Amino acid sequence: MNPRELLLESFRAAVAAADPAHILPPHLPEPPRGRTLVVGGGKAAASMAAAVEAHWPADAPLSGLVVTRYLHGLPTRRIEVVEASHPLPDGRGEEAALRMLQMAGQLGPDDLLLALISGGGSSLLAAPVEGVSLKELRQVTKALLGAGATIHDINTVRKHLTRLSGGRLAQAANGARTLALIISDVVGDDPTHIASGPCAPDPTTSADALDRLQRFGIELPTGVRIQLEQAAPEHDTPKPGHSCFALTENRVIASAQASLKAACACFERHGIHAVVLSD
Repeated sequence: MNPRELLLESFRAAVAAADPAHILPPHLPEPPRGRTLVVGGGKAAASMAAAVEAHWPADAPLSGLVVTRYLHGLPTRRIEVVEASHPLPDGRGEEAALRMLQMAGQLGPDDLLLALISGGGSSLLAAPVEGVSLKELRQVTKALLGAGATIHDINTVRKHLTRLSGGRLAQAANGARTLALIISDVVGDDPTHIASGPCAPDPTTSADALDRLQRFGIELPTGVRIQLEQAAPEHDTPKPGHSCFALTENRVIASAQASLKAACACFERHGIHAVVLSD
């Protein structure tokens, strides 16, 4: 095989290892006794929703809403797809996130919340908490991006300024079983850092978020400053051990590491030794 074809084959193997059409179906659970609500956000959200629809039993209740980046939508029948802005949030993403919270709150113990999470979900699902405006959230996000903050720093702040992140989606599920299927775009693949962990326990606090903003010299809009300085612990994000996570599973189904290993395996099949240096 010539080098060009070999490289293209390895690239296709890496992409296939993160393609929802291939990797998601084996992780789908059995339909619950009640209904299944699909929600989620990220650059792969529409592809993930389409994969769910293609493999979900026709006679089993299925509905939902996911939000993806502009020009990343796909036609679906049972799960609504909304396009919104990334990396800075906009009103369409905010509205979609608020609708998801309302829908999740209507679930019961016989139902299933299936969350489809991928990179970009933090900004696409960014409905600000009460007292913080979308304009202020955009201002802080833009300042952090411009200051060279890591994704971990940015998400620490967003968890405490938005309504779905930091485990709040799982908290809103009203006692329903929650399964989050996650395509990771962060090193380490920790669910709390992927799309700001809408279904994962949040080990950080409002004080941590304030520390990150001060460390990067970010000027705090009034609503953000009040929210982070005066936040009551009982209104903070749910922490590890919170009862809402007893029925919640976060499952990473694809990652950069897995794609690199798939590319390596392609080379090995052609007799070429390959090593993953880093993801």
